[in-house]
Amino acid sequence: MTHAEEWKVGVYLIEEGGTTKARAVLDNGKSMMVGRGTAHCNPQDVEVPAIGDELAASRAMRDLAGQLMRAADRDLAAVGAAPPAPRTGYGWPEDSAPGPNSP
Repeated sequence: MTHAEEWKVGVYLIEEGGTTKARAVLDNGKSMMVGRGTAHCNPQDVEVPAIGDELAASRAMRDLAGQLMRAADRDLAAVGAAPPAPRTGYGWPEDSAPGPNSP
């Protein structure tokens, strides 16, 4: 079975007084989800707006990704699928971590 859809994500940024706020909006044509993120410029740091944009946008997209994952987990549970394995984070699994003599 072939299935194709287009989901659109827009990222909206605003900076005021050393704080950048971002919204990441996912529109799948049926519903919308909104992720939010912020970044604050340290008063001692040089102000570089692009860095605040990158940080706030990445945090908003991470928030959106988490919401989407939780929605998928709920949908899986609703159809009787096995609960997902615990998400432990990033990196190598314990059994496949490279050893000290690995290339």
